[in-house]
Amino acid sequence: MLFDESTLRKLNQLTLVASRIRSGAIKGERRSSKRGSSVEFADYRDYTPGDDLRRLDWNIYARLERPFIKLLEEEEDLAVHILLDGSKSMDWPAPPGLETENGLHKFRYALRMAAGLGAVALASGDSLSVGFLQNERVAAEFGPTRGGAALPRLFRFLESLEPGGETNLDAALKAYSTIPRRAGLLVLISDLFDAGQDNILLHLRRKHEAALLHILSPDELDPPLAGDLQLLDTETGYAQDVSLDSGLRALYRERAQAWLQSIQASCRKHAIRYLDITTSRPWEQVILLEMRKAGVVK
Repeated sequence: MLFDESTLRKLNQLTLVASRIRSGAIKGERRSSKRGSSVEFADYRDYTPGDDLRRLDWNIYARLERPFIKLLEEEEDLAVHILLDGSKSMDWPAPPGLETENGLHKFRYALRMAAGLGAVALASGDSLSVGFLQNERVAAEFGPTRGGAALPRLFRFLESLEPGGETNLDAALKAYSTIPRRAGLLVLISDLFDAGQDNILLHLRRKHEAALLHILSPDELDPPLAGDLQLLDTETGYAQDVSLDSGLRALYRERAQAWLQSIQASCRKHAIRYLDITTSRPWEQVILLEMRKAGVVK
């Protein structure tokens, strides 16, 4: 179980926020930026898997032999896309599920964040899709689906995932975007250990309103190491001998902070909401408090 009933009740009081995207398919739990009665017709859009068949216009289908969904004014749902980085670098530092003084296992932490945000989306009547990004592809997908009844299936899907392989978020995001999907709120959960940072951010904001949850272990920002060491890349297996003293550690910390600041600046430039998160912080507090401050939930 990724979290308990008490946490779920708190999450069910939240709603995901998308201030610019308004392309709803059916009546949801949120208010639209449009005016008018919720039973008044507004527009049509193409049917996508997961849409409520009761919203199909069968007269249009009979004439054009193409399925269209009727949109109503005032109330609408939101398409929520949660993308989870499944690369080997997320498999750090403790065995999955074990707490250490440096926080929770990074991938396990990411799973709980995805489950928590998914629970918020399902409770709000939003359309939820989850993509598991691994190597250069979308290795597994969940949804699109709606409604709180889908939460156990979401948990089973997330629990089945295992990190592995090299990071290539740029290619994986391209693969996710090749399939036509409803515009909405896209949330990437990743440690962002990928050289193509700018391309990744551009992919995030293409068509969607985007948020980046940047998850790192505390010892990745300040490694508790010293002396003569051999460092091993978890994804490629490449080994590097180093002599680590206090001066080199200070330089590492300085460059790590500069890297975080550069990502934050790029997100501001591209209008992407950004949260830098360490696994020593309780994940539910990040959603309930910090994401509310950042305007990702309300």
